[in-house]
Parts: sequence; C-alpha cells; structure tokens
Amino acid sequence: MKNLTTAIAVSAALFTSQASAQNVASLSDVEMAHVAYTADNIDIRYAHLALALSSNPDIHAFANTMIRDHTAVNKAALDLLEKLGATAQDNFFSQALNEGAEKIINDVSVLRGAEFDRAYAANELTYHQTVNDLVENTMIPNIDNAEVKALFEQGLSIFKAHEGHAEMMVKALK
Repeated sequence: MKNLTTAIAVSAALFTSQASAQNVASLSDVEMAHVAYTADNIDIRYAHLALALSSNPDIHAFANTMIRDHTAVNKAALDLLEKLGATAQDNFFSQALNEGAEKIINDVSVLRGAEFDRAYAANELTYHQTVNDLVENTMIPNIDNAEVKALFEQGLSIFKAHEGHAEMMVKALK
C-alpha cells in the first residue's frame, strides 16, 4: 500500500508541477480535448485492471461503470471533433498523464485481494478529485468553443458522481 500511496502522490505532484510549469489554461480547445480523452482512457485502463485483479463485486460494478461512462464521453468527444472538423492534439500534459498512469498501473498490478481493492478505490478517488478540479477550475473557464465547453460540463457532472462513488468505496473498504 505504501507503493500506491507513493504513486498517487507522484501522480498528484505531476498534475500540479506540470500544470504550473506549462500552464494548462493556455492549451487550445483541441489540446484540452486530447487531455480529457487521455484522462478517460487512463481510467478505462484502471477499470480493466480492476476487472482482471479484483473479485469484489462492488469493485467490478464500479469498474464497469467507469468503462461505460468514460467510453461514452470519449465517443461524444470524437463525434463533436468530427462535426467541428478538428483533431485532438497531443501535448505535454496528455503525455504527463500517461507517464503517471504507467507508474500507478505498475505499482497496483502487483497487489491482490483486499489490498488491491483498497488501492484501486483510493486511486480512483484521488484521480477523479484531481481531474475534476482541473476540468472545472482550469479547463472549462478557458475553453473558447461553446459546444466543446458544454461537452466538458456534461462530462464533469458525470465524473463528479464517480468521485462521490469512489469516496464511498474508500470508506467501505477501510
């Protein structure tokens, strides 16, 4: 569990230092779209890992919800980008997210049983808190296109519900 706590701390520090160093607020709408798409795909990866390693039905239910909801939001985002004739653009922050996720996946994948379940739930809570804060307070206020902004706002309401569910899982698994 110490390794996971370290990974989560590294991930949170990565968000903070990268956000400050490169100023996420200055990203273009299509770069922000790529950040959101990347964050969704990372959570889908975490969910697939949970389905593979956990036998807890509550963890499975949550993981299936993550896959369903994040896949749906990504589809809506890709559909909107196609409608707008735009392509999401990779950037420093998308890359930093992927690097942080690799470390967390490596650390968590060696855990089993209740230890894995607690680590997965804790990571989901930290991940949703961090991403939701970034989306709400940095990205949405700086998105220029009204349709892109509306999609981010819709996604945020879904992901805040995920955050609440993750918080309940963490409490239940203590």
